[in-house]
Amino acid sequence: MKNIGLLMLLFVMTGFAANAGTTIKGKEKAAKFKTVTFLTSAICGECTERIEKALNYTKGIVFAELNEETKEVTVKYKTKFLTEDEVKAVVTGLGYDAADTKRDEAAFNELPKCCQSAGHCTRD
Repeated sequence: MKNIGLLMLLFVMTGFAANAGTTIKGKEKAAKFKTVTFLTSAICGECTERIEKALNYTKGIVFAELNEETKEVTVKYKTKFLTEDEVKAVVTGLGYDAADTKRDEAAFNELPKCCQSAGHCTRD
């Protein structure tokens, strides 16, 4: 009889331990990482380098890559440090649009001419 009671207690404790990491006070545990993809106004390879460098050197960003053909940037970041809006703010702060978030005009005016309008870039 003692063995059955101990065995049942073991099963109950195992069930609690398995669920301990997935809920906090009845709520789902937030993901540690999030990946977002959004459209940018990048034009050339220089734009790509500038955006990727700024994102990849931002605390909390694990990975950032811009596809020059589609003009989409994919960013994996730690939700403990950043939100999606803060990731987009890095891009807009450089002078580029990030999805529906408009660029910082002062930063845009500081970009090289080739990064301000298509057709002026001599690198590509």
